[in-house]
Amino acid sequence: MITKESVLAALKNVYDPEMPINIVDLGLIYNIDIDNDKGVVKIKMTLTAPGCPMGSYISSDVEMVLRSLENVEDVKIELTYDPPWNPDMMSLDAKKNLGYE
Repeated sequence: MITKESVLAALKNVYDPEMPINIVDLGLIYNIDIDNDKGVVKIKMTLTAPGCPMGSYISSDVEMVLRSLENVEDVKIELTYDPPWNPDMMSLDAKKNLGYE
């Protein structure tokens, strides 16, 4: 069975190449939808800025780490900029690491 916890744990291995912070702690993951019957994980996420040159790299990384999970047959990623990302979306640890706290 695919769980939200296992998906989040896997996504913590995906880093924004421009920052030493994973995409979960950066607050880039907006929603996770899991269909265990079909083995499909749908991710709704954003990037730190529209037109981010690392967007395709991050999306590829997300797909790769999620496909490595047991029972995952397909990954669907929806990129959105609504709401736009801002530093308030980061975890407390990420804010501390980047000097926001």
